[in-house]
Amino acid sequence: MAEDVAEDVAEDVAEDVAEDVAGHRAALTAYRAVLASRVRAQLTYRTSFAADVLANVGVGVSEFATLYVVFSRVDSLGGLDVWRAALVFALANLAFAFADLLVGHLDELPRHVREGTLDAFLLRPLPLLAQLATSEVSLRRLGRAAVALAVLVVALPRADVEPSAAAVWLLASSVLGGTAVFSALFVAAGALQFWLVEGREAANAFTYGGANAAQHPASLYPGPLRWTFTYLVPASFVAYLPVLALTGQPGPAGLPSWLGWCTPPAAAPVWAVALLLWRGGVRRYTGAGS
Repeated sequence: MAEDVAEDVAEDVAEDVAEDVAGHRAALTAYRAVLASRVRAQLTYRTSFAADVLANVGVGVSEFATLYVVFSRVDSLGGLDVWRAALVFALANLAFAFADLLVGHLDELPRHVREGTLDAFLLRPLPLLAQLATSEVSLRRLGRAAVALAVLVVALPRADVEPSAAAVWLLASSVLGGTAVFSALFVAAGALQFWLVEGREAANAFTYGGANAAQHPASLYPGPLRWTFTYLVPASFVAYLPVLALTGQPGPAGLPSWLGWCTPPAAAPVWAVALLLWRGGVRRYTGAGS
């Protein structure tokens, strides 16, 4: 009898697992189809697409030009020379560009709320956040990533970074972790729109403000601000701390360089807060007709 019960339970569990796997595969297939259609739509108008990419390249170049102007007047900034500061700039911009590509268009959420089009997303049997993340893919944002990648390739050999498996791992983990940090900030900023509706600029203070903070050495900031951009909004984990770990430099008080290896774990609490805010915001939403 016990063996029969165990077999029945095992069969039920296997069926449930198979159904879940099939459901996830169907969802992934739908998402891939949506993303492919978005990409094809943007590449159809090649002149417009090229102009958008060049505009984003211009943004990246102008931001790097600011760094160049600063170092034309000083030899070091926050304990970093020009090439190490360029590494900070490159890693921060690379992570932000990827996050902006993945979920940056969540700042369109207020428009969906005002126009009532969010209700259409809620009617579909797919997670709302995943639908909004795939509702638009702005490939033009890769222009900023291209500038950051070029700066990274040029700066690495000039910043005394020893080529090794550890250095490759640290670079990869910092880019992936930094992308996760900025993606979580975009989700949190999007969730706040359920309460603010017209608070897009206030939300941008965390997303674009965090990106701007990540481009500069944390040692430049006074104590309270340094702790804010490290342990509250972990912008320092995106680029500054990994560069310290890459180049073997000690960090300022309260920011040891070994923290540069902890970028992916630093993204976990940000995502936890972001998802809690998102869940609370979705539950608060009552529809356009209410």
